[in-house]
Amino acid sequence: MRIAITGLGTISSIGKNQETFLKSLKEGYCGIAETSLFNAQDFRAKTAAEVKDYNPQDYFTNKQLVSLDRFAQFAIISAREAVQDAKLTITPENATHIAVIHSTGTVGGQTTQEHNYQRFYGEGIPRVHPMTVAKIMPSASASQISMDLGAKGPVFGTASACASSAHAIAMGMLLLQSGLADVAIVGGAEATITPGFLRCWEAMRVVSRDFCRPFSQKRGGVVIGEGAGTLVLETMEHAEARNAPIHAECLGFGMSADATSILQPDVDGAMRSMQMALEQAKLQPEQIQYINAHGTGTAQNDPTETKAIRQVFGAAADNVAVSSTKSMLGHTLGAAGAVEAIATIQAIKNGFAPPTIGFIAPDPLCDLDYVPNKARPLTIDYALSNSFGFGGLNVALVFGKHHA
Repeated sequence: MRIAITGLGTISSIGKNQETFLKSLKEGYCGIAETSLFNAQDFRAKTAAEVKDYNPQDYFTNKQLVSLDRFAQFAIISAREAVQDAKLTITPENATHIAVIHSTGTVGGQTTQEHNYQRFYGEGIPRVHPMTVAKIMPSASASQISMDLGAKGPVFGTASACASSAHAIAMGMLLLQSGLADVAIVGGAEATITPGFLRCWEAMRVVSRDFCRPFSQKRGGVVIGEGAGTLVLETMEHAEARNAPIHAECLGFGMSADATSILQPDVDGAMRSMQMALEQAKLQPEQIQYINAHGTGTAQNDPTETKAIRQVFGAAADNVAVSSTKSMLGHTLGAAGAVEAIATIQAIKNGFAPPTIGFIAPDPLCDLDYVPNKARPLTIDYALSNSFGFGGLNVALVFGKHHA
């Protein structure tokens, strides 16, 4: 069954909508800067990839905000844009055939949880807000999107660390293929730029002191980002019947587990997810022109992903453009799979390879074409997007240009 991508929506450090997001990808704009959400002067990592100039009242009433954590706000904003982009009208007649699978990679409402902990433990205030549980649960974003848009089909969240929203996309495809839905609104959201959460990342010693420089010499690690990405998927029959705009097609996915380490990535697991995705898409490695890499900028991930790509692609690895948009976006964790899938789809649709910015010099352990520092015009018929999460959870997605 052919799966059409009819709607895209994002909010991120490089743009609060698709127009600015695409412009930033083409220009290699960096969304990473010193955090403004709290005083980080005594932190090892002072930078983050925040959504700039964000005012919740621009999108929600005060009554709505009572039950919306920051991550759920981002989820709804991206979903509204995606549905509008798809020119999809949700009615009582079609609502039960529209699914929502939206994810987060951590606890869900981290901002809400940390605020309550500060009040309870730090200030000795014994009461918390009655909507706290509803705001922090990881599935809040999926539920809130369902209520905001009126979608009444299967609705749930996925939680698999940094692979969460890539799993959501795969689950959306499976729901469409099974006939349980005609439309799937899929993606992920994250908002974890808080003092406590960044201390947790600092403790692992994988956080950069300044910028994210994937695959480069002198890379210092990840930079935490925030935001959301949402895609509208439809069966091709359904999309064509309503004359929907079609950005690209979902051709296949691969999912695997390393079953080795909770933190250390494994070449075999990453390799198997890519192989499975290519097999499902019925493509040979040499047919892929672009890979949006997981590319976290850590000492562990980048060589492992490079080796996995070389094992899957063989001699064709030297001819494929590979880049990490985390160099611009930061690592949006549970939202990364969706946001980076959207970057991949925009690359296909607009004929360019997004750059890996901040690239200083090649690393001997990372020897592919990483599109350093500047976007490149490139005709892309087929592209791959990788997402690898802690716990050894891997997803690879294959997208292709739409052909009537």
